[in-house]
Amino acid sequence: MDNSQKPLLSDAPKTHYQTVGKALREEEKKYVRTLKNKKMFLAAFSAVLGNFTFGYALVYTSPVIPALEKDDQGLHINAEEISWFGAVFALGACAGGISSMFLNDRLGRKLSIMFSAVPSSLGFLLMGSAQHISMLLLGRILTGFAGGMTSSSIPVYISEISHSGVRGGLGACPQIMAVCGSLVLYALGLLLPWRWLAAIGEVPVVTMLLLLCFMPDSPRFLIAKGKDEKALKALAWLRGANTDYQGEYERIKSNILKKSSTLSWTELSQPYYYKPILIAVFMRFLQQLSGVSPILIYLETIFNRTKVILRGGYDAALVGVVRLLSVIISASVMDKAGRKILLYTSSTLMFVSSLSMGLYVHFTVDINHNSTNRTMSISSSAEPSEPVNYIQLIPLICIMLYIIGYAFGWGPITWLLMSEILPLKSRGVASGLCVVVSWIAGFILTEAFIPVVNTLSLQTPFYFFTAVCAASLMFTYFFVPETKGRTLEQIESYFRTGRRSFIK
Repeated sequence: MDNSQKPLLSDAPKTHYQTVGKALREEEKKYVRTLKNKKMFLAAFSAVLGNFTFGYALVYTSPVIPALEKDDQGLHINAEEISWFGAVFALGACAGGISSMFLNDRLGRKLSIMFSAVPSSLGFLLMGSAQHISMLLLGRILTGFAGGMTSSSIPVYISEISHSGVRGGLGACPQIMAVCGSLVLYALGLLLPWRWLAAIGEVPVVTMLLLLCFMPDSPRFLIAKGKDEKALKALAWLRGANTDYQGEYERIKSNILKKSSTLSWTELSQPYYYKPILIAVFMRFLQQLSGVSPILIYLETIFNRTKVILRGGYDAALVGVVRLLSVIISASVMDKAGRKILLYTSSTLMFVSSLSMGLYVHFTVDINHNSTNRTMSISSSAEPSEPVNYIQLIPLICIMLYIIGYAFGWGPITWLLMSEILPLKSRGVASGLCVVVSWIAGFILTEAFIPVVNTLSLQTPFYFFTAVCAASLMFTYFFVPETKGRTLEQIESYFRTGRRSFIK
């Protein structure tokens, strides 16, 4: 009796759900092959111009801080002001993330992105015309506010207008464009005065605003708001009028109708909701704790402190190029290799590079400068007359390896997974929460970085980043699901039922 019941209780249901999951995936693949993607790519490009501006604004301090330290026109900046100038961007981003928690689900994803153009444009205007350090700080806060909004809204918008065949590649676009923005800033910083850098920042803001006027909103958001006719038109525009977009519309609507419009505290206690939210929040938290913000913001200063052979500005631009190439490669293999293998690779490279940088500083820089002024500033750069020592390439190699690792996984995939795994009902609020937690951590790290370096040496933060990268590796192994090739509805079904057949 027991033996005859055993298959009925265990094997049969497992086989059934695996068959259903496989059938759904095959049906999705057939549908994907019929789609027209050009207009969808245009909509995604229009949105991710906001990420270009974000990347540009984030590293604005890298070439500007050395220029302000030598400024003889009334805007000379001291060590304390340098720390705040670098860190207040994260405070603004945190406030932007909070605002997006409400705007995403009220205005919609597209209008939230468009609204970010207002603080961004004002911020660049203030910094370009600054007559006092307070104008620079306010400009940084406003551009950070816009960055916090786009960090939350754009990944969600892209995931909801894309389909499973390209969602991995498109999901990496926010990170690619942010990297492009940083690279353009580094390159222009070698050629232009710092005020002109702020003026040029207005260009992508205005371009994004104009293009988005002609793009549709997210079909899922429109269906959730009862705007079925607009949702159908949006899907027809995104997928092509001659495709089976009607079937996709029905699947999306069926999934949405199973849920009420708002998330209650009682529902939040269910694993279906809190598990993906916690995974997304912790991923963004670990992403910031890995040290990417202070490294990018103080990149030139770090290179000057470690006396790399090349001038700090050229080193920063070179790192920007490597970062861009790495994130493009990551995007091209993300839908083939999968998310988790790239996260493993990313964590490992960041661990090795952070540890190597800490050891280098411990055994060379701190020994060489033990009896000198250890205040971290541009004045510590190497003199041209010093003989070339090729061991001084090690910091550049370590930072490049770190950036390659970050760009391969923890840079783009945290943005992508946030938009993939969050349930639709909580997606707007939860994505905002992710941004808030991320940038609170980013602010604390960025504000503390220079004081810690001046007090305990440059090796200390890099040892901390090493420990965080090890923790990230373990977190990926135990908690992060593989979402490659799955629809958003299949991913939600996995968290709702706990059956891995939907994602395997």
